[in-house]
Amino acid sequence: MKTKYNRVGVLFSGGPAPSANAVISSVSLNFLDNNIPVVGIIRGYEFIQDFNKNYPKLRKETHYENITYDVTKARNRSGIFLRTSRANPGRDIKTMEDLSNPEKNARLRNILDAFEYLEIGALISIGGDDTLKTANYLWLLGFPVIHIPKTIDNDYFGIAWTFGYWTAVDVAQKILLNLKADAQATDSFFIVELMGRKSGWITYASGIASEAILMISSEDIPGDVLNLDNLIDRITDLVISRENDKKPYGVIVISEGIVDKLPEDLKPKSTDRHGNIRLGEAKISSILAEGVKERYTEKTGLEVKITPKQVGYEIRSAYPTAFDVVMGSMLGYGAARFYLENKFGVMVSVTDNFDLKAVPFSELIDKDTLLTKLRSVPKGSDFFNLKDRLQYRNIFEE
Repeated sequence: MKTKYNRVGVLFSGGPAPSANAVISSVSLNFLDNNIPVVGIIRGYEFIQDFNKNYPKLRKETHYENITYDVTKARNRSGIFLRTSRANPGRDIKTMEDLSNPEKNARLRNILDAFEYLEIGALISIGGDDTLKTANYLWLLGFPVIHIPKTIDNDYFGIAWTFGYWTAVDVAQKILLNLKADAQATDSFFIVELMGRKSGWITYASGIASEAILMISSEDIPGDVLNLDNLIDRITDLVISRENDKKPYGVIVISEGIVDKLPEDLKPKSTDRHGNIRLGEAKISSILAEGVKERYTEKTGLEVKITPKQVGYEIRSAYPTAFDVVMGSMLGYGAARFYLENKFGVMVSVTDNFDLKAVPFSELIDKDTLLTKLRSVPKGSDFFNLKDRLQYRNIFEE
């Protein structure tokens, strides 16, 4: 596919992730070294999804900027050089027919008009599953797109580790170890809610690294509905068992994704302005903490100190680890390389030794539902079994 303009757009969309700037820096530098101008789109799709070609209002350094070699300074910085938003221009597209519907594809068409106005011939899209869906829609509409996977949840299909994941785990580990020391000093327990909308990658890895006494994610919940009473009973018995073992303290980590399996009356109803459900508003850690305190009193006639805590934004924009800087830089380099090799409609991935791999969108997205494939922690896998072997198992049957 030949691009119309020798000018590439780069944007970051969705929640922040450590090493975002390493990706943006690497991809931009590799294009500039090949005499290909780079336009950074500010705040993802926030502004360009409402672009009106009859009344163009895009302003340089407010809505976009021409990226120069100065971007190399951003490689190890926290935050996001281009900033971000959760704008989801493809949220109304559910079927292939919708993609041809002028009412449902209006925002996507606005984006294509904005690229024409800015003389952008191809897009490097950096983001999570919604951003991947948008990249696929633009590709199906005939625009050259290469996608770089981003999520600290590490639940992306087609890549083993997403950039920022291990930094997020590292930050979470330090927070959990601090809480563990507090719990030990005060003979108490913490129930900590960690990020992870669909999978337990963060919960398990940070729990293992911080010596958590219990780790629970969606993968541990059988069926579609969480039996809250059973989980409260399980945690209560764990607390009592720890006390009997003369270890009356500990940190329990829970993935926020189990909120999706709560009974309907306990699920959060509010969404942000882009339609994303606010999982944190369910306060699952508080629900469990209060439930366990009541159950503990019922079983023992005594009281126990259990403190709920949500850990979320603290792990999203930290200074990246060396691994994530290298990973992000490799993915950025891969996007530029695939562009030069005329490979579009693909996601950048890596295999052993950081060798690059182009994964076609068709392998990542269900052709009937147009939904992205997600990757949970396989129950019974070695990683899943590791967290089971390292958490406190005194009361549990094998």
